[in-house]
Amino acid sequence: MTEAVLIIGAGAAGLYAARTLVQAGRRVIVLEARNRAGGRIHTFTDAGFSAPTEGGAEFMHGAVPLTRGLLDEAGLTSFPTTGTTYQVVEGRIRESEDFIQDVPHLLEQLHALPHDMPLADFLTDYFGEEQYAPMREQVMRFAEGYDAADAQRASSFALREELSGGGFDDSPHPEGTYGSLIARLVADTEAAGGTLHLATVVQEIRWQPGQVEVYTTDGRSFQATQILITVPLGVWQAAADSPGYIRIESELPAHRAAAVSLGYGAVIKVLLEFKDAFWQHSSSAVTQPMPDLSFLFSDAPFPTWWSQLPDPRPLLTGWLAGPAAARLRATPDETLLVQALDSLAGLLGTTPAFLRSQLRTHRVVNWAADPYALGAYAYTTVGASAQRTVLATPVANTLFFAGEGVYDGPYIGTVEAALTSGADAARQLLDA
Repeated sequence: MTEAVLIIGAGAAGLYAARTLVQAGRRVIVLEARNRAGGRIHTFTDAGFSAPTEGGAEFMHGAVPLTRGLLDEAGLTSFPTTGTTYQVVEGRIRESEDFIQDVPHLLEQLHALPHDMPLADFLTDYFGEEQYAPMREQVMRFAEGYDAADAQRASSFALREELSGGGFDDSPHPEGTYGSLIARLVADTEAAGGTLHLATVVQEIRWQPGQVEVYTTDGRSFQATQILITVPLGVWQAAADSPGYIRIESELPAHRAAAVSLGYGAVIKVLLEFKDAFWQHSSSAVTQPMPDLSFLFSDAPFPTWWSQLPDPRPLLTGWLAGPAAARLRATPDETLLVQALDSLAGLLGTTPAFLRSQLRTHRVVNWAADPYALGAYAYTTVGASAQRTVLATPVANTLFFAGEGVYDGPYIGTVEAALTSGADAARQLLDA
């Protein structure tokens, strides 16, 4: 049997682990289903966009030491978001930095909570009175829109930690986009002797202690002594008859069950690049302008929008996440574009026809419909920590696991979570 490590998935976790292992002298083969590296990091420059554009991960949340380390290696930095945040309040748009009313009172009740419970139940039990209706709506919007979570399953303790740790702090962009970090990981891995196979869809993994064989949909097979599986939670959770499902023989029932119990949210991004930033000024066509727009939070069908400030490029990103996005999993892209334009037109006080007349190019990225992701990122459910521990547990020093859905810590659902998980798994493999 070939003395090698197979890595399934060339996302942030798989590539970080691959680089670590190959630089430590291990022989590494990475298999990636897509025709590109990066996974749910997807920086593209096609379709008429004037500069690299993020179809997937875009911001940095928190201190993110591994992400910043990669930026430092590349001689890059990050730049903060600037501009004005707007919010729809009682049907009217106003400048607002307080996305949730009375956060201190909310945190007081969360800290007094004797045991974890689903967020929706917490809001009903502790803030059920009519006077708290705006707060309930804002908290639900935050959980579903920011965390891509289902409030019926999301952990109240997780929200407590998020808000206590600065859930509304600035989220900067990495300089040069996330795509530049992926390109660096790929280049470093290949330079050290690692092999990357793109457009290689894994169909089945057969294993016994010290031996692994992987079969792909195009009839190839790969052998190794160990394997690191970094597929998204959506692939772990896929039904046996779905295209994204990977058979494992011998099966791992505890790992599958743990994955199914974890939270994994859907996201739809609609990227609209216009001829100019017409929303900055009032005109006969735009009756509700938003000067210096940074973020906009609303109750529209596509509720969240942001610009690229401080980059002046006239690009607006529409964002729909959580259960609302999951319900539109099978919706055609053109229908999603119509819904996004209708939402933005209503918010700006203009018409969809005017928006189309100003539109240079667009792209719809529906992560829930992506067969190799089947969603966007993880969120914390009640009891999730124990289940993540199960999912991350190696088997017979032969099967190892990584990915942002496996990670348990303060960076849930982020690129940093994926990088940290990949680093941890690489250390496990080297120790084994």
